Amino acid sequence: MLPQEFIPAAATFLIAAQWVGSAILEKLNRDQALRSRNQVPAAFQDTVSPETQAKSVDYTLAKSRFGDLSGLVDSVVLLALLWSGFLPATWSWLTEATGTGVGWQAAWLFGVGWVMSIPSLPFEWWAQFRLEARFGFNTTTLGTWIADRMKGMLLAGALGYPLLCLILKLVDWMGSAWWVWAWAVLLGFQILVLFLAPVLIMPLFNKFTPLPEGTLRDRLLKLGDRTGFNARTIQVMDGSRRSRHANAFFTGFGQFRKIVLFDTLIAQLSEAELEAVLAHEIGHHRRKHIPQRLLWAACASLAGFALVGWLAAQPGFTGAFGFPAGPEVAPALLLFALLSPAVLFWSSPLGNLWSRKHEFEADRYAREAVGGPEALIGALRKLSEKNLTNLTPHPWYSTFHYSHPTLAEREAALKSG
Repeated sequence: MLPQEFIPAAATFLIAAQWVGSAILEKLNRDQALRSRNQVPAAFQDTVSPETQAKSVDYTLAKSRFGDLSGLVDSVVLLALLWSGFLPATWSWLTEATGTGVGWQAAWLFGVGWVMSIPSLPFEWWAQFRLEARFGFNTTTLGTWIADRMKGMLLAGALGYPLLCLILKLVDWMGSAWWVWAWAVLLGFQILVLFLAPVLIMPLFNKFTPLPEGTLRDRLLKLGDRTGFNARTIQVMDGSRRSRHANAFFTGFGQFRKIVLFDTLIAQLSEAELEAVLAHEIGHHRRKHIPQRLLWAACASLAGFALVGWLAAQPGFTGAFGFPAGPEVAPALLLFALLSPAVLFWSSPLGNLWSRKHEFEADRYAREAVGGPEALIGALRKLSEKNLTNLTPHPWYSTFHYSHPTLAEREAALKSG
C-alpha cells in the first residue's frame, strides 16, 4: 500500500482524473454530434427526417452539458467530504457519544449517504422537469417525483439498514474472515431481492396490469411457447406516468417470472415489432446472459469485500483521511464506496464490450425466433426516433458509456446473416 502521506494525493488524483476523462469524452461526443446536426447519416436518410436528426443532436448536447455540470458538482462534493474533516469528525463524535454499536455505525453510514444525496436533488429535479420536459419526455408530477424519492429512502432503510447491521456484526463474530461471510450474506440478500422485487418492491412505484385479451397477447404467448419461455403472466407497466421513454423486460424466477411491457412501448410499436422486442429479451434468457452477469457480479463483489477487508486492517488507510488510528471497518467500507467509482470508470469499456456482445447475441436470437430481421430493425428505428437517440456517437464515448451497440451497428449485424 502507498505510504500514508501519499494516499490523500492519490485519492484526489483518481477523482480528478475521472472528471477530466468524462469531460473530454463529453466534448468529443458533442463535437461529433454537432458535425452531423444538419446531415442525417446515410444509412437512415429514408427513415429519419432532418428535423428529428436536429432535435436528437440538441437533446444530446443538452444532456452532455448538464452532465458536465452535475459531474463537476459531484466531484467537488466528494472532495469536500473527504478533506473537510466532516467524516472523521462525525465518526469520532458518534463513537464517543454512543460507543461502537453496529446499529449506530450503520446509522452513520446511512447518514453520510443521505448528506451526499442532498446536493444532487436540484440536479435531479432540473433533469426531470426542465431538460426532459423541454424535449417532451417528462410526464411525472412533482408529487410523484417527491413520493418516489421518499419511498426509495424508506425502502433503502427498511432493507439496507438491517443488512448493514448484520455485515458490521460479522466483524465481531468472524474476526479477520468477516469479509467472506459478509459477501455470502450480501449475495443471499441480492438473490432474495430478485424474487421479492417483482412481487413486493416494483408495485410500490408502478402499477402493473395484465395484458388484455387480444391478438397481441396471443402472439406473445405463442412466442413464449415457441421459444420455451413460459412466463407466469404478461403485464403492462404504467411507464407513461413518469416518462414517454419506452422499454420492455422480464423479471423474477420460476413461478414468479413475468414479462413486462411499458404502456409507452405498446403505443409506439406494431404487434410484429413488439414480438421482436420480446424475442430479444427472451434471447438474453435463452443465451444464459443473466446467470453470467450474476456470476460476474458475485465475483466482483467478492473481490471488493476482500479489498475492504484488507484496507480495514491497515490503520494507515483510514488514518490518511483523518480517522482515528486503528482498524475500522465502517469507515473503510465508506471510503471504498466513495473512491471505487473513480477506479471502475476506467474499466467500464471492458464491461460494456461484454454487454454489447450479449446484445448482439440476443438480436440474433430474436431474428431467428421471428423469422427475419425486419421487425426488430423497425422496432429499433422507431424507439431510436421516439427517444431521440444519438445516431452518431463518438467511438470513444460509446466505448465508455454505451452498454448497447449503436443503432447502425445493430442493423448491420442483423442484416449480415
